[in-house]
Amino acid sequence: MKEKQLLDLGVDPEDIEFAKELVENARAKGLNKKKVNRQLQLAVQKPEANFTNPYFGKLAQKVYQDRRFKERKEPAPWKIWGEDLPEQAVLQMKNACRLPISWRGALMADAHQGYGLPIGGVLATENAVIPYAVGVDIACRVKMTVFDSPAEDVDKNKDFLVDTLQKDTLFGIGKTFSKPHDHEVLQEDWSFSKVTKHIKPRAIKQLGSSGSGNHFVEFGELTVSQDTLGLQAGTYLAVLSHSGSRGAGSAVANHYSQLAMKLRPGLPKELQHLAWLTLDSEEGQEYWQAMELMGRYAAANHEIIHEKIIKSLGATPLLQIENHHNFAWKEVHDGRELIVHRKGATPAGKDDLGIIPGSMVNSCYVVRGKGDETSLSSAPHGAGRVMSRRKAKQLFNWTDVNQMIKSKNVTLLSAGLDEAPSVYKDIDMVMEYSNDLVEILACFQPRIVKMAEDGERPED
Repeated sequence: MKEKQLLDLGVDPEDIEFAKELVENARAKGLNKKKVNRQLQLAVQKPEANFTNPYFGKLAQKVYQDRRFKERKEPAPWKIWGEDLPEQAVLQMKNACRLPISWRGALMADAHQGYGLPIGGVLATENAVIPYAVGVDIACRVKMTVFDSPAEDVDKNKDFLVDTLQKDTLFGIGKTFSKPHDHEVLQEDWSFSKVTKHIKPRAIKQLGSSGSGNHFVEFGELTVSQDTLGLQAGTYLAVLSHSGSRGAGSAVANHYSQLAMKLRPGLPKELQHLAWLTLDSEEGQEYWQAMELMGRYAAANHEIIHEKIIKSLGATPLLQIENHHNFAWKEVHDGRELIVHRKGATPAGKDDLGIIPGSMVNSCYVVRGKGDETSLSSAPHGAGRVMSRRKAKQLFNWTDVNQMIKSKNVTLLSAGLDEAPSVYKDIDMVMEYSNDLVEILACFQPRIVKMAEDGERPED
């Protein structure tokens, strides 16, 4: 029996060779193909009821033992930054540290509830990757371009900058370009898995676009208080973007998350979204390859957005910085190679440059990582929500929100009410909690902001 047939019958990848042997033995003893398939399928699907099966009982026993959840004797150690973090986020982090694959964790000051691992959660595992601990918007990232133009241009050329954002950006789920952009990422192999092969045509049409939810492109003023980053102290015009791998990343995340949960049916309900794929399995290797491709695709989206804006402005970029979250990295900590998941958290290794945004009216910070090992060299990815989208829509109205935005000297072109500034934590407080993780080098103040239209389903 071929490997694909065994997989279709529900055999775990690590049990393929063992199952082949049992199938051969069963056929040699006269069991016909139809009965082999049926009994094998029962042994895999209901192992606890098939321990005494004369042909596949040993497989049933192995499957049952392998799929039983074996919790760590003691939770993996982890540390919290910040105070009064949401109870559900803290509980999710505690649960993640119960996994047998977990090594160490951290919870950032911008934490709030997510699927499986909380937003702001950092988890190091051994030889395993958790699709939902990476996140649905794989490799969501921020990128900043600083121009050789004074910040006063935000006011002097406001209409032109507004037109540039309207012309050079595209937001929203399902939105595609009628004339697709080209990029070297599209020349890569997308056929290594069914899901990436299937999603490529859509990815081509969405390349260079932004998502919805908290994704944005905005012009603003970057203030550098002392000579650093290769810039002289002063205030500059800059553009900042935030979005990820769009529909392609979502498809990859959903496919492999469902596959991981199918392969770990013995997990308790509260841990089901933390189902993992081992890196020495075909599925684990395939997901890792897909995740890294989505990382390059997300980077390409930002590259195209910034190239179009640079061309429209006719300005010279002095500096470009970018970093991503919702990803997993192979890193060495505690003297061993680990898989470090950062879901809504960013790398902050020694001297790593990064960007930590606030909200559409509040400061964003350019930072340098300090390489703090207790955080697994991580930092927050933003301000973090303090309420759900549903609650935000119940509490706020556009009349009050627009008045507040205008008082901050910000021009908002479009956004959802559930992205109102008050749904976010105080970014300065988040940064204060994180002063042992990063050093602040510069401050960006949004002035012209574009997000997806109100009513779009969130994609962040």
